[in-house]
Amino acid sequence: MRYVASDDFTIRLKRWRTQLLSRIPMGNFILRKLYSVPAPKLELEAFGMKFPSFIGLAAGYDRNGTMIGAMEATGFGFVEIGSITPQPQHSQTKSSLYKLDGDHALLYYSEIESAGVEQVIKNIKHHNKHIIVGCNIAKNSATAPENAAIDYLRLFRPLYQYADYFTVNIACNTAEATYVPRDRDEIMAILTPLFEFRRGQNQYRPILLKISPDLTDEEIDVMTDIMLDTPLDGIVACAGTTGRYGLENSKATMHLLGRIPGALCGEPIKRRALEVVRRIHERAKGTYPIIGCGGISTADDVMAMLEAGATLVQIGTEYIYGGGKSVRDIRAGVNERLRKAEQRAAQSPATESPKNQENND
Repeated sequence: MRYVASDDFTIRLKRWRTQLLSRIPMGNFILRKLYSVPAPKLELEAFGMKFPSFIGLAAGYDRNGTMIGAMEATGFGFVEIGSITPQPQHSQTKSSLYKLDGDHALLYYSEIESAGVEQVIKNIKHHNKHIIVGCNIAKNSATAPENAAIDYLRLFRPLYQYADYFTVNIACNTAEATYVPRDRDEIMAILTPLFEFRRGQNQYRPILLKISPDLTDEEIDVMTDIMLDTPLDGIVACAGTTGRYGLENSKATMHLLGRIPGALCGEPIKRRALEVVRRIHERAKGTYPIIGCGGISTADDVMAMLEAGATLVQIGTEYIYGGGKSVRDIRAGVNERLRKAEQRAAQSPATESPKNQENND
């Protein structure tokens, strides 16, 4: 009987090599020389913070904050670690991550794997970070949905002094039992205690909501309205999908895998991610920052996401496929496109003066 081997081990090995390189003397220096090309056009201010680059690492790769320095050296402008759960959590199922090379996608089937909030804080403190760090927070799998708000607050409080921003993950769909709340009251029950705690602090930490691409357009409008009506600072769009659309070149592999649960990330969700970002941007009239995520693998993909209304973007699947070289190429490509656009704008004819207009008349 044929089967499909999981790529989980090789990806874990890649993480381990990156961690090891960043810990040895000159390790981060080597990463910078290899991958962190100058890209001054990518500098940006958002959420009251200055980002050296608006291209960041999506949550899911550096789950426990052990590679912050390495990701900075690789050229990311910010890193989102997690998802983080209150208590340490290891998947009760056999963790499986499959690369669907024909469609440049990943299929991840596992409960959230987290070392727990206490260990993550130790890891963050270990790094002398000079990079913006977001903390993606989620409830433990064993926590009942009606008690989810307690878990999010148990994470938010101790992490508050160590995170630069928070992403509240309400798209936990990598395991068979998904947690994707869609009701406004249920989401507000999670967010309200976080807003109240932040109100009593001396420092302001932006709070974002990470949503699923599987929401209907009407449900996306609900998420946008929550952002417009509350102190929520932005939205991360999107997480992976439980759908299996767009896998034109991986049908044989998917047939062998069968009806496996889990979230699909990468190229197949690019179109939907763009639709979601565009819908949020238009409904919010461009007044709130959006972090665009999903299927970004080239400089053109970044530009398309910016045109749809994203302020910042995150890369996840592409980094797993292409490593630091992909980050370098995307940074260089976007920087060049922005430089040329700026040059064209500067060279475009100025608006005619009233005198010229009279002569033309």
